[in-house]
Amino acid sequence: MLGLIGLMYLSVDPETQYTVDEVMESPEEFENEEVHIRGIVKFDSVNNASHTFVVQGNLFELSVKFTDIAVPDGFGEGKTIAIKGHLSEDSSGWLLTANEIQTGCPSKYETE
Repeated sequence: MLGLIGLMYLSVDPETQYTVDEVMESPEEFENEEVHIRGIVKFDSVNNASHTFVVQGNLFELSVKFTDIAVPDGFGEGKTIAIKGHLSEDSSGWLLTANEIQTGCPSKYETE
């Protein structure tokens, strides 16, 4: 049993989670790749008609589009969230097209 558990941990590829600020310092490095970002949903930015919102860090903000995914319980303005998606640039700036949004206790996303 211990061997099976050990093998399971070795086969799991840990996913790096970045802050909005870390990604937006050099967004070109993450362009057209799946990235896992955490930040705070900006107040007055959620637009359910266009399925967009803004996630913010301490220095930067990033627009997020969530067209084809369900928004989890606990999602709301001012809440810390984690988003998996693809980063791309268009005429209006950088956009993260989300394929997953996670919510939870803010301490869950803080580094030790």
